[in-house]
Amino acid sequence: MNIVDAHHHIWRQADLPWLQGPTQPRIFGRYDPIKRDYPVTEYLEDIASCGIVKSVYVQVNWSPERYLDEARWIEDVSRETGWPHAQVGFADLTVDDARPALDALAEFTTMRGIRQQLHWHENPLYRFASGPDVVCDKNLIANVARLADYGWSFDLQVFDDQMDAAGELVDACSNVPFILQHAGMLEDTSDEGRDKWLESLKRLAGRKNVFCKLSGFGTFIHQNSEAHIQWMIDQSVSVFGADRCLFGSNFPIEKIWTSYSELIASFLHATAGLDAADRRAIFHDNACHIYKI
Repeated sequence: MNIVDAHHHIWRQADLPWLQGPTQPRIFGRYDPIKRDYPVTEYLEDIASCGIVKSVYVQVNWSPERYLDEARWIEDVSRETGWPHAQVGFADLTVDDARPALDALAEFTTMRGIRQQLHWHENPLYRFASGPDVVCDKNLIANVARLADYGWSFDLQVFDDQMDAAGELVDACSNVPFILQHAGMLEDTSDEGRDKWLESLKRLAGRKNVFCKLSGFGTFIHQNSEAHIQWMIDQSVSVFGADRCLFGSNFPIEKIWTSYSELIASFLHATAGLDAADRRAIFHDNACHIYKI
């Protein structure tokens, strides 16, 4: 099967503040094994013989003022190696008018969308945004709506508690495709937590311009669990339909606990019960359509 990896990262340690300084707790546990360069050459070694034919790079939080440096570097890597085939960059969409930043990013031929991480959690280790209501910020809403003028998508990263507010953002930006990161980042795997996540997911999925990225499932359990992947895919596909779900590896984060070949094997086995058209949509067609690759 030809597979598109719709969510991966490459990086240079020197460019990432969060990889520098003393070790600190992270959402994905101890990250010492990836506290180093992860170049495209290593990524290509990781995906060898896994059936990956195209990939999409998603921003990795360089210092915010260096958002153009990150996009330029990815553009150069793509030009030199042919990988990645598209990128999702960063821009601060909470400013009064993000169009100057978006215009600058539009100079890069690989640019397909923006991710500004909006997730906030009561657990300080799981926080990224400055508060839970950033997703409702009036400037953010206005600037996300402007992505339609560029033909770009928005990679939406929120927890289930924020999904209702995210629905308001989506409603206000009906011409923008939204890709829900990591299927909404299920972090409470208790029965109650799963039920709460699923109900929030159902409400958000009522907006037809929201897609679900099947990625990052090891983030909170720190393992490549086929049973967990199976459950997450089953629920996500039942809510969104296969025509609005797409695979992403979240590598090299998941490299902390698994290999790329093991991860792909788990996803392929977990989707074995789907028909061929649905599997092709999840692993290839939807990513190609959304990210225009």
